[in-house]
Amino acid sequence: MIKQAGRMRWAHAAGSAMLLMAMSSGAGAGGLYTTERGVRPMGRGGAFVAGADDLGAVFFNPAGITHASRQVLGDVGFVLMHSKFTRVARVWQTDPNTGQPTGQSWNHTFPTVEGSSQILPVPTVALSYDFGIEGAAFALGVWAPYSASARYEAKVAGVPNPGRYMLLNLDGSALAVPGVWGAYQITSALSVGAGFEMLAGKYRSVSMMNACLPDRWMCAPEAPDYDALTMIDVGPILAPSGNFGIQFDPHPHVRLGASFQLPFYVRAPARSKVRIPSAAVFQDAYQQGDEATVEMDFPWVGRVGVEGRWEKFRGEVAYVYEAWSMHDEIKITPKDIVLRDVLTFPDDYRVTPQTILRNFQDTWSIRLGGETWIELGSYQLDLRAGVMYERSAIPKPYLSTLTIDLDKIIVGLGGGIHVTPTWRIDWMVARTFNTPVDVSPHEAKIEMHTPVRANQPDPSMRDHVNAGHYEANATLLGLGLAVNYL
Repeated sequence: MIKQAGRMRWAHAAGSAMLLMAMSSGAGAGGLYTTERGVRPMGRGGAFVAGADDLGAVFFNPAGITHASRQVLGDVGFVLMHSKFTRVARVWQTDPNTGQPTGQSWNHTFPTVEGSSQILPVPTVALSYDFGIEGAAFALGVWAPYSASARYEAKVAGVPNPGRYMLLNLDGSALAVPGVWGAYQITSALSVGAGFEMLAGKYRSVSMMNACLPDRWMCAPEAPDYDALTMIDVGPILAPSGNFGIQFDPHPHVRLGASFQLPFYVRAPARSKVRIPSAAVFQDAYQQGDEATVEMDFPWVGRVGVEGRWEKFRGEVAYVYEAWSMHDEIKITPKDIVLRDVLTFPDDYRVTPQTILRNFQDTWSIRLGGETWIELGSYQLDLRAGVMYERSAIPKPYLSTLTIDLDKIIVGLGGGIHVTPTWRIDWMVARTFNTPVDVSPHEAKIEMHTPVRANQPDPSMRDHVNAGHYEANATLLGLGLAVNYL
């Protein structure tokens, strides 16, 4: 029989881990986008800072709104992502009589897990008007991040998914950024702009936690009947932010641009629901209460670009810096979440506040892209192409199937046809080429969250669930319409 002190540590870890596991699966709420966004910008490989001259400027550089003083823009993108994860775990041999490690260990490779994204439209809708003010433009709109909602099957090769402790699916998530923007052309060569934005929506994730003792006291590690299906709903999310930018033409053939996106500070309510494990020890257990609050930060982004402008061609080089080191942790504060009637637990255990370490790192990307146009009878045909290189924002020890962000090259192609002097139809296709990553068991830092840890194991023997081989790729498709009106 476990002593009372052991029961209290067990109960404390139990309540903490139920909420901790739920929130760690919700941690990527829009945090890491698959790529940049927008049909015309991505046709140029994301190089659209100095050259932003339609309502795609609300995202890239609001100073460019002055070039689209009276315009309606709508586009929709689709992110088709596919990922693979082959988990590798370090297995430690223990003495069956004493439970003590023998010093023998080896790597075990699990079946490969494949994930794919839901096919969902990612929109941009914006309207601008100048109200008769010379040199001014004002815009109202909404955009959504190009992020993939990953889904993984519960079983692989007839056994439980080896990556189930990081993520099963993100079904039901929906995030968008509505905003208002204004811009003014100070001189014929200098424009400035700024906007107020709000990250809004909800985030839902489903994953597993495991309630098995790590020292084999009553079950084998990762025993399926000790799995607890965990769902977290974060929202409504309402996180205000803003952006501002400048464009300057020092020469008729050169335009410079720079913009700055302020951080999003998410402070949102959440609900955590856990399906109690099927093992006998949890036969009469239940969770009372499910409310919590979540705090996490998403980065500021700085963009600079220079565009060469000629009669039949425009080409831009741009550099983007994203301060993802701001996303170093997630704080969860439960509101009266109580666990009841778990064998050997106190009758009434209240879950305490938790902090999840994320330890992301700042990242950057460089883009090169441009567009040209030709006349086809009474129509104008635009042709676009571009390429982007982007570093990962996630250090290898913290990489997981929830947030697969790898060093990548993105190649974009696109075009537009001016069906009238004021109507333009755009299209885009882009492809990401990601560098596969191997995370060794010695590097991995994402632990198995278990609610029944009566004794803290040796740190070198802790069960980390994110070691293994990661691959990912994505295809982007987009279609848009821009209409200039009088």
